[in-house]
Amino acid sequence: MRAEMTPREGLRCGLRERKKRRTHDALIRAALELCTQQGYDRTTIDEIAEAVDVSQRTFFRYFTTKEDVVFAVQEIVEARFLEALRARPAAEPPLEALRNAVLLAWDDLGQVIESIIPVELHMRTYQMIESTPALVAAHLRRSSELEELIATVIAGREGLDVATDPRPRIVVAAFSGVMRLAGRLWGEAGECSVESIRATTEQHLDGIIPAIAGEWRKTTPQRDHASKPPHA
Repeated sequence: MRAEMTPREGLRCGLRERKKRRTHDALIRAALELCTQQGYDRTTIDEIAEAVDVSQRTFFRYFTTKEDVVFAVQEIVEARFLEALRARPAAEPPLEALRNAVLLAWDDLGQVIESIIPVELHMRTYQMIESTPALVAAHLRRSSELEELIATVIAGREGLDVATDPRPRIVVAAFSGVMRLAGRLWGEAGECSVESIRATTEQHLDGIIPAIAGEWRKTTPQRDHASKPPHA
């Protein structure tokens, strides 16, 4: 049986992990800078690796494809959201739990994102994804997979079977649609801050229930005057 790790071995292990993390993050930043500047389709894995001064083989130790590195930060965001959702109190209704989880995630994700790439680059990446057909298709596929996972989490919280009860998927579909809308509006506004995307997200999530269940018109609509008979 192997003895416990010595302090020197622990130090070397810690240094290796930090070096791997730096390389991982550098590949993400280089890939996003190149793709947003010259286009996703025109950027090669060799160019990304060269920008970080590593081999193509090293790139593939961290990422399977070019698509994976483009969506790497988004995966970090999604993982933090799922973690926050699973930690929400059991008594919270599904939509409230989703809302609180995503806002809580954004409270500390700013530092996480900025430790890898500037928020401004994150916004440019979002705009690039929305304008690149291959990435739009990938984004929709990944979103569909994430929605199914979220629906499973919601069903588990409520003691439901997602295969037989449609409500978890319905709630998640509404939530996801609003999240996509908020992200698109944030990208179009050009405000490069986590605070702005959090505020946009909160505003639109809080509009779900009023939009679905509320009365949209402030006053009772009047009959068309043209349809009334003229006065005698």
